[in-house]
Order: sequence, then structure tokens, then C-alpha cells
Amino acid sequence: VQLQASGGGWVQAGGSLRLSCKALEDTLPLYSMAWFRQAPGMERELVAAISRFGGTTDYGDSVKGRFTISREDAKNTDYLQMSSLKPEDTAVYYCAADSTNYGPRTVVTTAMQYPYWGRGTQVTVSS
Repeated sequence: VQLQASGGGWVQAGGSLRLSCKALEDTLPLYSMAWFRQAPGMERELVAAISRFGGTTDYGDSVKGRFTISREDAKNTDYLQMSSLKPEDTAVYYCAADSTNYGPRTVVTTAMQYPYWGRGTQVTVSS
């Protein structure tokens, strides 16, 4: 499954951005979907994850209350709304998806478990 991420860019601290991740094929239903990020010299970390149909979400501690993940299964797309952005949110953001049927309420928060990845999109937040 090919994932196409979009929406990154440059923004001043306190601003907002919305990332999108679309699966270019609809041959497999996608269950857990997620966003991870990686800053230079840092390990890839979970930003947010969402179960199929959106019933369950999980967030990294550093983004709770500021970021919101959502999805539109009919469009094979998920979104990451990022608000109150901080310079430390600067990173390359990657979307990921899994077609394994863990059930409609399960979110996967470990990068290694995701078989499908989009190319990263750069988010830069200036102070």
C-alpha cells in the first residue's frame, strides 16, 4: 500500500498545520493508522495513532492537547491537525498504516509494527 503524505511546511510558533495521509490504493482495508516524527539526531517517536473507524486514539505525551488525529475511511485518508506548534515540534513527519485486522478499536503505537509508510513531510516551526 502506497501512502502519500502532504501538508507540511513552515510556520511560526503558536501556529497550526494540518497533515494528510492518503492511501493510493483501496485494495486492503486499513486498520490502525499513525503519525510518527523524527528530528535530526533523534529516534522516531509516536505522534498519534487512530484505530479503524476512529473509535480509539493515542497520542505522544508531548503533543497531547495540541494535536488531533482523525480519519475518513471512505477516502482512505487520515489527518493530523497540529495547533499551538512549538519549535520542538520541528521534525520530519511520517504517516504509517497497517492492514492487519487487530479489531476496530485497537491502535498500534510501535513503529516496527507498521508495514506501510509514506515519505516524510517536513514541518518546521520557528520561534
